[in-house]
Amino acid sequence: MITRPFIQLRGMIKRSWQDRASGKSFLFILLIAVVFYLVVATGLGIYWSMAPNGFSVEEKTKTRLQFDSQSNSQLITGSVTTSTLIEIMETLLEKPGGFLTNDLTPPGVWLDNQPNWEYGVLIQARDMAKAMRESFSRSQSQSTEDSDLAKAESRLNVDNKSWVLPSAEAEYRDGLKFLNNYLVRLSDTQQSTTQFYARADNLRYWLATVETRLGSLSQRLSASVGQKRLNTDLAGDADAKQSTKTSTEVVVKTPWRKIDDVFFEARGSAWAILHLLKAIELDFADVLERKNARVSLQQIIRELEATQEPIYSPLILNGSGFGMWANHSLVMASYISRANAALIDLRGLLAQG
Repeated sequence: MITRPFIQLRGMIKRSWQDRASGKSFLFILLIAVVFYLVVATGLGIYWSMAPNGFSVEEKTKTRLQFDSQSNSQLITGSVTTSTLIEIMETLLEKPGGFLTNDLTPPGVWLDNQPNWEYGVLIQARDMAKAMRESFSRSQSQSTEDSDLAKAESRLNVDNKSWVLPSAEAEYRDGLKFLNNYLVRLSDTQQSTTQFYARADNLRYWLATVETRLGSLSQRLSASVGQKRLNTDLAGDADAKQSTKTSTEVVVKTPWRKIDDVFFEARGSAWAILHLLKAIELDFADVLERKNARVSLQQIIRELEATQEPIYSPLILNGSGFGMWANHSLVMASYISRANAALIDLRGLLAQG
């Protein structure tokens, strides 16, 4: 009778230790699972953050149109530019990790460099789609716009952060279907209702948009170290006015948290413009030769190729202008500024008779 309570107490203590050991095992397994998930997610994040490689615009066009490698058939005017726009958007959607900007789950939600790269690419794709609808596919301002290009442009302009209703990826894929429809009709030599007009004025229309984009990116990149700039908003016109008064001196500085965002947006924009210019070089070959402007275009391409050089630093550094540390934003701004200056010269050449 006396030993029974001691036996019961010993059983209770034993069960308590077993329950505690079981709880510790569960927590240990949970900890291992969390660590494993974080390691895998980090590895995927690093892999997904690698920017896609470049591609040959001519070869991609021939493959898309199923040209025989032994064939001497000539590519239809405009097919390379259209195919390159399609390839740029497909790369945006099909690269490792897919389209990351609107991700709501790890590791995509942790990443910011690649989404900014995607935004830079997307802006250039939208600009080209707009130029194709408004200029390249129309013979004059009063002509009818192409219905497929109009539908494609509207879908490419869907908010890139939209996750559902509508999903950005779904809308962009619909836009690609309409671009493909236009390319198929354009490549059909048996019908003449679908056109791409490779004229100097059409090319200048698109280049003007690229010029403003590159100019803005150059200013934002240069502001990584902060600058005091004179306000030149009304310069050159004595009668010019603006809505409200502003200071004669403006302090411009990119917030330190946004420096890498601007850098990768510029890198993505340069990547897209680079491929589109290579397509333009083929589709507008006769125009460029007649204006003696091919070498100017090639110089722009060379400057933009330099923006795609590998980045060996794990971080985008923001050293002072002549300090000890590198400033990646100023290096990028240098290449983009030179490309923009050459672009202005090219537009001038195209405007000449």
